[in-house]
Amino acid sequence: MTTHAIPHSVPRTNRQTLLVCFLAALAGLLFGLDMGVIAGALPFLAQEFGLSSHQQEMVVSVMMVGAALGALCSGPMCTRIGRKKTLLIGAALFVAGSVGCAFAPDLQTLIVSRFLLGAAVGVASFVAPLYLSEIAPEHIRGSMISMYQLMITIGILVAFLSDTAFSQSGNWRWMLGIITFPALVLFAGVLTLPESPRWLMMKNKHALAQKVLLLLRSSEREAHTELDAIRESVKVSQRGWQLFRASSHFRRSTCLGVLLQFMQQFTGMTVIMYYAPKIFAIAGFASTQQQMWGTVIAGLTNVLATFIAIGLVDRWGRKPILKLGFSVMAICMALLGYMFFIGITSPVQQYTAVILLLIFITGFAMSAGPLIWVLCSEIQPLAGRDFGVTCSTMANWIANTIIGATFLTLIDSVGSAGTFWLYAALNVLCIILTLLFVPETKNISLENIEKNLMAGLPLRSIGSSLY
Repeated sequence: MTTHAIPHSVPRTNRQTLLVCFLAALAGLLFGLDMGVIAGALPFLAQEFGLSSHQQEMVVSVMMVGAALGALCSGPMCTRIGRKKTLLIGAALFVAGSVGCAFAPDLQTLIVSRFLLGAAVGVASFVAPLYLSEIAPEHIRGSMISMYQLMITIGILVAFLSDTAFSQSGNWRWMLGIITFPALVLFAGVLTLPESPRWLMMKNKHALAQKVLLLLRSSEREAHTELDAIRESVKVSQRGWQLFRASSHFRRSTCLGVLLQFMQQFTGMTVIMYYAPKIFAIAGFASTQQQMWGTVIAGLTNVLATFIAIGLVDRWGRKPILKLGFSVMAICMALLGYMFFIGITSPVQQYTAVILLLIFITGFAMSAGPLIWVLCSEIQPLAGRDFGVTCSTMANWIANTIIGATFLTLIDSVGSAGTFWLYAALNVLCIILTLLFVPETKNISLENIEKNLMAGLPLRSIGSSLY
């Protein structure tokens, strides 16, 4: 019989666990900085290098191409050398890419450096949530993985503030190069992290796995109980592609992870972050300073709303918050499309559009932003987790590339109103998909989710308690 944590009597959390999770989540800070800095730097890059709309889309989207490749390589690296060393490689790529961007003499060098940053982001977006899901105890797993998303939003906000400060002088090199400093901090922090006990057990390093769990759990009993559950889980001999070919149940969870990441990206949040100044310009805010400060307010809203997810994900659960978030985003996108359709001419209309934009950001940051990463880290069986999370993270960056590379073209071809109505319809589709396929995994161990999946339960039911 399996005992589950209940909200009013959750086990005490080891402080060492919180520290380890915080250090791992720092990868999200770099992720957010990379996403955010380009929004402010892009107008100055376009001016200095004489970039067309297509070339601007290339500068933005090449990072996503690098991220897709980084995510693809992360699975085999994680399996072979471990979660910790893979995260170290990601930190080193952050340093190399940010230095390259800062000193780029031409567009080609800038694109190569952005590609390296993308590879770093791909590695981070794969390994950090995976590592957090395997390190954190089940009663705080959702909030710890959500902390990774919080770090992303803080990174975006810091990038927007930095961009605003440097926009006075137009110094895009400092905008892009400032990422080097937190990248060095991440590298030093990762050196102190323990390896994932689940990876250690997969490599038959049982004594080391036990040592890590004794360090990170509040009692010996808790550590040994978890170790026994992991020992059962690693008995499945197939790994990755072999398990994918052999098990229809693993194929189901892999496809669900891919679907979840497409759902997250097609909400439209990515374009808000990458092209925030452009959107504020469409809304009638003409000056660069107005656009940059509007972008900062958007970033601050993103940070604050993520605390809602951290506070509620392990109390309300994943699925109710997702349904609420997609509903809010659908309504806001539909109303924004209508406002762009009738034309934004008065100050009242301008500020109404901004309020709708901020409510949309709140809907994303409290739901799909953090919770998709939580679910993708939870639903895969241990024997194929690296492969499954590789596929879902790859899907995130493929979808991200599509969005980043088509937004300006969509605006030019179907107009602002049509573009925002399209995203409203996609959010409605996400609500339907959530109802049909997304499980509730609150307070359920990774091993129990795996048993339900492999027993053939419908995907929406794999978070049910075992008896």
